[in-house]
Amino acid sequence: MVRQSTMLHVRMDSELKREAIQALAAMGLTASEAVRLLFHRIAVDQAFPLELKVPNADTKRAMAEVDEMVKNRRARFANADEMLADLERAARG
Repeated sequence: MVRQSTMLHVRMDSELKREAIQALAAMGLTASEAVRLLFHRIAVDQAFPLELKVPNADTKRAMAEVDEMVKNRRARFANADEMLADLERAARG
């Protein structure tokens, strides 16, 4: 029995598409084959084939801190030495 095929249209950044197609070609795959493979794994495993996680509370706080630093255009440390000293203090407890 022949299965009916259907089209899937996806919008994405042109540069991302170019880079991905280039990488896939190096693996011997076309973009269509890669998408079919992705969908096949999802259907067979009933799961997304990459680990996706909701950030925990610590990660959410760190992400918010980075957003604030970017917004204010100000880093937490003035230089690498300050950052390393802070890491060493945190490692000691």
